Amino acid sequence: MKKLFALLVVAALVSFGVTNIQAQDTEDAATEAVESGEATEESAEELEEMEMDMDTTDDDAVATKGFHQVLKEKFIEGNPGFMAIVLLALVLGLALSIERIIYLNLATTNTEKLLESVEGALKKGGIQSAKEICRNTPGPVASIFYQGLDRYDEGLESVEKSIVSYGSVIMGRLERNTSWISLFIALAPMLGFMGTVIGMIGAFDAIERAGDISPQIVANGIKVALLTTVFGLIVAIILQIFYNYIISKIDNLVNEMEDTSITFMDILVKYNAENR
Repeated sequence: MKKLFALLVVAALVSFGVTNIQAQDTEDAATEAVESGEATEESAEELEEMEMDMDTTDDDAVATKGFHQVLKEKFIEGNPGFMAIVLLALVLGLALSIERIIYLNLATTNTEKLLESVEGALKKGGIQSAKEICRNTPGPVASIFYQGLDRYDEGLESVEKSIVSYGSVIMGRLERNTSWISLFIALAPMLGFMGTVIGMIGAFDAIERAGDISPQIVANGIKVALLTTVFGLIVAIILQIFYNYIISKIDNLVNEMEDTSITFMDILVKYNAENR
């Protein structure tokens, strides 16, 4: 049995060696044919097909790049040191915008329900009960009502002046940091245009050093100029969208405060007439 197994192993090794020798001979023959110019037309066609497949693979690899990866490559090509300033303007502008949006959403109150609660509290428990309702209700409208109720003992004129004065304070709080957002909106494209100028200066310096106007010489400077402009405009567009949303939100809150303040004064006048 052992002898039979040994013979089979020897036969397999011999067969494998013969196969390798034949394959090597075939490869050597093909190599000699190519080197001597005796390659067939079919071989040439196969080589062309392989080259076309490689080109197609490269195109597919470029096409499958994600937006984030392409954006990162263009950011690096546009001079990272300068583009970092544009990115910083975007980060700071977005941080301020998100903070304002959160604040304004928290400041939104159901004014109709608040007015009904204040009116009901005045009828049942008087001024102190209405003040308690306003104290426990979040939002600027409830704060304005509380300030007015706190001056009720001084007369309705004092209540009205208190509402107007405190309304101005609330409006200032709502508009806080919006000027910084508008600054970054204006600053981002300016930085982009400055990058354009710097890139063009670099291109002309390269022309001066080379003494030639070859496209390859000026291409890098022009690319930096265009990329910085594009990124600056993108930052400005993004921040402008957030800024317009914030301004519209502030306008709605201010209009709401004015309308509810008028209704609130009517409720107090009615309450004052009933309790004389």
